[in-house]
Amino acid sequence: MQKEMLVKKALNNNVLIATHPIYQEVILIGKGIGFAKKKGDVVPVEQAEKTFLLKSEQEQAQYKQLISHVDQNLMEILNDVIILIEKRMGEALHEHIHVALTDHLSFAINRVNQNVQFSNPFLFEIESLYPKEYHVAQEVVAVLKEKAGVDLPSGEVGFIALHIHSAVTDKSLREMNRHHKLISQLVSMIEDQLEVELNRNDINYNRLIQHLHRAIERVYQDEPLGKEPSLAKLLKSTYPVCYNLAWKLIKVMQQQLHKQVDESEVLYLTIHLQRLTQSS
Repeated sequence: MQKEMLVKKALNNNVLIATHPIYQEVILIGKGIGFAKKKGDVVPVEQAEKTFLLKSEQEQAQYKQLISHVDQNLMEILNDVIILIEKRMGEALHEHIHVALTDHLSFAINRVNQNVQFSNPFLFEIESLYPKEYHVAQEVVAVLKEKAGVDLPSGEVGFIALHIHSAVTDKSLREMNRHHKLISQLVSMIEDQLEVELNRNDINYNRLIQHLHRAIERVYQDEPLGKEPSLAKLLKSTYPVCYNLAWKLIKVMQQQLHKQVDESEVLYLTIHLQRLTQSS
């Protein structure tokens, strides 16, 4: 079993690039691991708190650039944050989080220092869809306040939660943001058509958001819900407004996702919409 690696380049006192006999170039993180290290020096495996491999040359270049631009003390805090996230989530994170989240947080901290505010229109939806990631993101914000003296705005909790979910599922942020934008559009349609302002803290709102999210997932997985002709007839006659609105939502989903949506989704959406009209 391989017990040591050779230093290729120390990026700072806590991060270095090393050569590994199997994975070739790896990045090692650990307090003081890069201090006074020269090319060819031996690094014992147990000295690294975190070892990761950036397979993409573009990500390697981005990470090296980040290291050179981000304050070394802040970089150490951000490395600790990623180790904390992995520990709290209880599973290995996709390695792109080292580039994506480090880059995001360093920019977020700069924005706070320059008094530039960014809002997050999907905050309630993110909290509803990814409660574990959201809770860990809140802890990350608290750690940054304590260790870096930076008080990030509440919207950043949502952005950090998305990065965590992306690293756990290996979904791209672009794809996730597109789905959240679609869900937000559907919610706006519901409020306009039913002439209500939905309570974001209401349990029925959370159920609707989760249902829409799962419906999108089902579309991509071609997962049918099963036909319920008798239920369809009952809902159409009992709740015509909600039933017709559900069909409009399905058509928007089909247009935005460029995929067929199972007609049975209308039934479950109708039930969710009816609950919302009662609670509103």
